[in-house]
Amino acid sequence: MPRFPATFRVDAVLASAILLLAAGSAHAGTSGTLALTSDYLFRGLSQTNQEPALQGGIEYAHDGGFYAGVWGSNISWLSDYSSASLPISSSVELDGYAGWRVPLSESLKLDAGIYTYYYPGSYPQGFVRPYTTEAYVGLLWGPGSLKYYHAVTNLFGFADSDGSGYLDVSVNYEFSPGWVLNGHAGRQRVKGTSVASYTDWKLGLTRNFDGGWSLAAAYADTNAERSVYTNAFGNFLGRSTGTVTLTKAF
Repeated sequence: MPRFPATFRVDAVLASAILLLAAGSAHAGTSGTLALTSDYLFRGLSQTNQEPALQGGIEYAHDGGFYAGVWGSNISWLSDYSSASLPISSSVELDGYAGWRVPLSESLKLDAGIYTYYYPGSYPQGFVRPYTTEAYVGLLWGPGSLKYYHAVTNLFGFADSDGSGYLDVSVNYEFSPGWVLNGHAGRQRVKGTSVASYTDWKLGLTRNFDGGWSLAAAYADTNAERSVYTNAFGNFLGRSTGTVTLTKAF
């Protein structure tokens, strides 16, 4: 059974088809994104073994505050753990979420909902499935946000880890028209496996252009335990990493 989250092998054809279909379906009342990133980092950990990822999704938002969406990316952390005795074929992450954003004042909003992560593929008998569902609640104010995620299932393949939590503090400050400073710090607590708990942080800069295009560069790092988050190729997934991401919003 895996004792660390996985890294993803690219299935570009399938991922591209899903994401382009999502992008092409955007219409009034919905918004969508399509992105290409040099490394898919999730909570500071590489999900693609430091390789590029194609990502995209669609979100519907109602005037009353309800929203729901889907999102997808190629991955490799699961297939990277595969072996002859432990065959794993998953190479795509598909997420779904729904929630409410409720204004508490002119500048403060409450954001709460549910988020689920699904990894289609084949797994050996007895393997702890990585499928994960988290409930979240947070506050959004101005350029900043504080959000807590609570796992109501096992967390990304860690056995008996329901009840794990992640605290996210983020700031996205537009200091000049089209220029946004991005800052983030997070703490992942893995219930039942304290050595797998860690802190991650990120500092970045985003340049927004006309037509919904944006280009972001960021530096991220963690204090994750190497013995837990090093994959079968000997790559430490929580190492300091620079990323570049090109995004098109619809």
